[in-house]
Amino acid sequence: MSDAGKNTVTLMAGGDIGPVHEPTEQFAELITPLLRQADIRFGQCERSFSERGTEPHWARGPGGEHSRQHPRMAGLWKAAGIDVISVASNHTPDWGPDALMDTVDLFRGMGKHVVGAGRNEAEARTPAIVERNGVKIAFLAYCSVLRDGQAAVQEKPGIAPMRAYTYYLPEDSQPGTPPTVMSVPYEEDIAALQADIRKAKQQADVVIMSIHWGLHHVTKTICDYQQPVAHAAIDAGADLILGHHAHSIKAVEVYKGKVCFYSIGNFMTTGRAKRSIGSYRKWNVVWLRPDPECMPPNGLYPFPSYARKTMVAKAVIGKGGIERVSFFPTYINHRAQPYAVAPDDPKFKEILDFTEWVSDQHPHKFRVEGNEVVVDTSA
Repeated sequence: MSDAGKNTVTLMAGGDIGPVHEPTEQFAELITPLLRQADIRFGQCERSFSERGTEPHWARGPGGEHSRQHPRMAGLWKAAGIDVISVASNHTPDWGPDALMDTVDLFRGMGKHVVGAGRNEAEARTPAIVERNGVKIAFLAYCSVLRDGQAAVQEKPGIAPMRAYTYYLPEDSQPGTPPTVMSVPYEEDIAALQADIRKAKQQADVVIMSIHWGLHHVTKTICDYQQPVAHAAIDAGADLILGHHAHSIKAVEVYKGKVCFYSIGNFMTTGRAKRSIGSYRKWNVVWLRPDPECMPPNGLYPFPSYARKTMVAKAVIGKGGIERVSFFPTYINHRAQPYAVAPDDPKFKEILDFTEWVSDQHPHKFRVEGNEVVVDTSA
């Protein structure tokens, strides 16, 4: 815990949370001792919790059939002690505005701070201001991987968008080869995001932006639109960016002394309950193979091997800004339970080396201090 006399606050953050097996509290058992050391805990919600809503037309596609859960399955969020929750994901609005807003109300009824969605555009863009030890921290959340009609617009309920256009350059000389995929952020969404950050900066000492974005199930690749969005957010005053959706660790970048985690990986999730095959195809070009021990009947984590490497991001925050950024190398066992890895465990180096590799195209420098990897913000 932070020392109140020093007026600092410790934040810990995990990525995607959305197990579809009960009891959901089991997925927090191994990581909770670490999370309890923080003053504030952040998590990304991948589900809605409601008995209302309309079955989406994509319900039989990836994730749709499990994106709405009974409210009793939200017990994990209490067990893990998550304080700030982003509901700006590609699954929380699947069952429509009623299920989305039931989820927001459920979390607020638990005493949680909820960001990234609302009954109208203004509410979806409103930051959560959390004060600890005299330090005010503003949290904002956005989503880039949303379907048509899911964004909050004027008085329409939905999630806060940070969208991008996509276009393709074909590879003519090699039939069957995927095209070069280009993506460009919506200028109007960048302008709105920057306005949100500037406004939040007037209300708090530090602004932390959460964003659900990028290319999932493919290691290392950062989409073209992501870096311009990250830099625009930091230019507007964001002090830390927490990215997720990729289901694996992606680049850590230092820009103007601020840290962008492009993806902090999975956290407490199990994927689809019915996936029992030994490998599966994403789109029509990428094959993914989970570790055999992670598959049913004994395993609950049907993600590829590299997705077992993850992290808990940490920031020490004072009134003058973020004083230190680091992460705990974390591993997900076959039962989908994350746990912090000790430095003498070979997995610690594996996770650090993986994070170095996915970050090697971006300015960064890591150093190990105890059981943490510190991000040098002078890079």
